[in-house]
Amino acid sequence: MVKLDDITIRFGDEPLFDALSWTLSPEPQRIGLVGPNGAGKTTLLKVIAGDQSVDAGTVTHEGVSIGYLEQDVQDLPDNRTVRDEALRAFDDVLALEEKEERISEELAETDHESDRHETLLNRLHRVQEQLDAREAHRVRPRTEATLTGLGFAPDELDRPLRTFSGGWRMRAALARLLLAQPDLLLLDEPTNHLDIASIDWLEDTLETYPGAVVLVSHDRSVLDRMVTATAELVRGRLLHYDGNYSHYLEAREDRYDRWQRRYENQQKRIEEIKEFISKFRYNAARASQVQSRIKKLEKMDRIPPPPDSAPTMSFEFPEPPRSGAVVLELSTFHKTYDTEQGTERVFANAGPLTIERGDKIALVGPNGAGKSTLARIIRGTESFDGTRTEGHKVTTAFHAQHQAEALDPNQTVFGTLRTAAPDRPKTELRSLLGRFLFTNEEAFKDVRVLSGGEKSRLALARTLLSPANLLILDEPTNHLDIQSREVLIEALQTYEGTFVLVSHDRHVIDAVAEKTWRVGGGTVRTFLGNYSDFRWQVEEGSARPLQDRPAAAEDRTPTGSSENGHAAPDAADPPPDAPSPDPLQEGPFSHLNSYQLKQKLEDTEARILEIEETQEDLEAAMADPEAYAGDGAAARELSDEYNALKQELSDLYDEWEVLTEYVMALED
Repeated sequence: MVKLDDITIRFGDEPLFDALSWTLSPEPQRIGLVGPNGAGKTTLLKVIAGDQSVDAGTVTHEGVSIGYLEQDVQDLPDNRTVRDEALRAFDDVLALEEKEERISEELAETDHESDRHETLLNRLHRVQEQLDAREAHRVRPRTEATLTGLGFAPDELDRPLRTFSGGWRMRAALARLLLAQPDLLLLDEPTNHLDIASIDWLEDTLETYPGAVVLVSHDRSVLDRMVTATAELVRGRLLHYDGNYSHYLEAREDRYDRWQRRYENQQKRIEEIKEFISKFRYNAARASQVQSRIKKLEKMDRIPPPPDSAPTMSFEFPEPPRSGAVVLELSTFHKTYDTEQGTERVFANAGPLTIERGDKIALVGPNGAGKSTLARIIRGTESFDGTRTEGHKVTTAFHAQHQAEALDPNQTVFGTLRTAAPDRPKTELRSLLGRFLFTNEEAFKDVRVLSGGEKSRLALARTLLSPANLLILDEPTNHLDIQSREVLIEALQTYEGTFVLVSHDRHVIDAVAEKTWRVGGGTVRTFLGNYSDFRWQVEEGSARPLQDRPAAAEDRTPTGSSENGHAAPDAADPPPDAPSPDPLQEGPFSHLNSYQLKQKLEDTEARILEIEETQEDLEAAMADPEAYAGDGAAARELSDEYNALKQELSDLYDEWEVLTEYVMALED
């Protein structure tokens, strides 16, 4: 058990925590720790873990093992392999295995008839019993299963950690904690560096975790699915709620309403007492009553006003200029990278792809499959084998995945926008910054002192400087809190242009996407609808299961390396018992996009009309007696032509029915 009793921490004059108390027991439970940025969630986790001292109060750990995953993992040895880092969860088993090996070696060199040999045999037996009790035979299979669940490819497990980016080193550290199964698991933004498939795996793993989990996350889908209780940090204290994040939002609103009413009623009562005291202060006959009310005021337990709503971003994307009906077309394309290990493929025979005006497209797939590469190909900044054709009057705005980290640390917040738009009026830039919560002196802070969330807001603000009818947004939600993500959702829902969104936040994708492009296995597959629709088609519908194997890719490169250093390998073949393909996904026209399907349907209808008109002419000609004059060759020629057209018309009717199904599915 961990007990925090009336702890106080001050940073400057204002207390971060004010007499905060919390008791955490090791029984299975999953608690979401929520609150606005700066409320102290990370600091509270550090206090629980014993990594942060307090100014007042006590912290008690009573026989509880604690595992703490920080947002940024910095202290892992560069030469340690991924497998070795995860196996640290079983240091006691590894020590017993080493002991077993030493005893076995000594036994081999000891006289079988000696007393020493008998002693060693007994010691070996005890060690092996301990190994059996700890299920040592399962240690390595469990380790490999956990690492692959978090996205590592089997051939990466023995690579040194220095060859991976910070996000992948964090995964290795997370694997070690999950395998160790401490009584209390503290996770600070564990999904920041995970792709959707790995997030799904983590959720499934935590659902059956045998201890207590305290989770800080800005991913609403994770909080809704995972947590069984919610703790809100507000004004330096904790408010507790049963249920997941959505239930917490409803319960908090009800609680704050009741809080506001109690506060207002008490304030009204206080005013009444003060008026009585003021009115009868100098009335000798009422002196005892006045004194009674003065004492009542002094002893009254004052109810503080409920906290004001945390400030949130407020913005809309500028109204875009109207583009042509077709915004962008990619031919069948290929993309490879040259690496130290040789040529690695990202895309092979992918496409063709078409983006139409008003499309709201989400790119999903495992990390390293090529989502960011495809986003840059769409933007026109990534070379590839194929053709890219931009539509009429298309203007593009691009938000890169690491744009926040690429901001000039020596610039001020205002200077960052001024550099990007030197001709814009100062008042316009200040107004834009205000909508992104950079007000007054905050607009002139140096970028180097900004938090991750503040940098993300600034990078997003810079994206809005030019009206664009094609937005390409690569992980725009990185480091944004839940409230800011909701504002982004509203802005995308009301945006009248076209956008392509890369995100691992399923709640955001579900709220804004109307098409899903699944990137993986060297190709891109189109699914109608949002992420939940895509998942249903894969898991419950008839779409073929997608079996891509995660592999070394852009975001697995070591810090400072080019993000183009690696690419994804081929997808594994589907299992023999895979469901039969959906005809709309695997049929004769599955390679066509929506624009091409509609055009194909129009062409088919036109050809049907043309043949029907020709048949009428042939029927009139065959009815003419002169066609049968002489040897009847003219009549036979007319008949052959008529029968050929009849067969073609029959085939076209079949084709028309299939195309109509495709187009109707697009419009549902």
